[in-house]
Amino acid sequence: MSEKKNRLTVIDGETLMDTRLEPTKFCIDTLLPQGITILGGAPKIGKSWWVLDICIRIAKGESVWGMPTTKGTTLYLCLEDTLRRVQERLCLITDDVPSNAFFATAAHTLAEGLCDEIRAFVKEHPDTIFVAIDTFQIVRNGGVDTSYGNDYDEIRRMKQLADELNISLLLVHHLRKQGDSDPLNKLSGTTGIVGAVDSVFVLDKSKRSENLATLVCTGRDIEHRQLEIKFSNKDFVWELKSDSREQPEKLLPPEMELLVQFMKEQETFVGGNSEFVELFNRLTDSEVTVKGFKQMMNRWRYDLEEFGVHYRDHRSNGTRLLEVKYIPSSAVGSDESAVSDETNSV
Repeated sequence: MSEKKNRLTVIDGETLMDTRLEPTKFCIDTLLPQGITILGGAPKIGKSWWVLDICIRIAKGESVWGMPTTKGTTLYLCLEDTLRRVQERLCLITDDVPSNAFFATAAHTLAEGLCDEIRAFVKEHPDTIFVAIDTFQIVRNGGVDTSYGNDYDEIRRMKQLADELNISLLLVHHLRKQGDSDPLNKLSGTTGIVGAVDSVFVLDKSKRSENLATLVCTGRDIEHRQLEIKFSNKDFVWELKSDSREQPEKLLPPEMELLVQFMKEQETFVGGNSEFVELFNRLTDSEVTVKGFKQMMNRWRYDLEEFGVHYRDHRSNGTRLLEVKYIPSSAVGSDESAVSDETNSV
């Protein structure tokens, strides 16, 4: 029994490549992914105003700076504020606060059971998608241990919670007093904090008297980007002035566009990978390689499905088979079970 308990859960490379895994889910499209994110900024710079604003927008399903949000229940632990102050700020930024946006001004620390408190809330509100803790320092265990290992361990506990509950968990944090040319090095604490989170946001501005700031964003599931923002003293929200990330219209590469047209004509294919690519090259006058074409298909598989191309790659009697079908969107809607069978793992 002990030997079985101590065995690693592993997956071989071939099976991993053939497994159909869901893409990363976003609370704010392209910006705030599921998992744990830390937002750093100097005191009184305006971090809490932004967190309050996105809590309301996510709860309503409204876009944030033109980026769509996934609508759901939000929880904002505004631990440095009173309910009166939160109410005053809400009155300044909106006249419509939805009932699925929740607030709390007190919570236990990690050692006292914070994770269980959040679990209990999500159990009562299963559509919870976003939780913000402002500030992270208040819920930390405290003590004299300021080591890399302690910072990493505390963040890892919060990350495990976010992954368990399938939520976006945002930790508001402070910056060091000394400056640094790299915004990520300005976060208070050791590099264990940056190393353990999924994404890092740093709200930075050079002159405290100005309303302009830069939100630097980086992470495992998002592109590095810098958003130039300005705080509106009229509406009390951060407005987007520019975004370093270009957002072109989502288009398939030429090879994948050709694949869609190819499958509209072929409708279905069952055979080997080499056989499929050979047929594709012959009928479309292309010169793609088997490896490169399959890598591209894997990279764009969810986009291909939006255009009706579904495929699965599996072994049958020791032979590796590729099954590709063109299923119009109308057919997908009318027979979801059939589509599910056709879109098993690749």
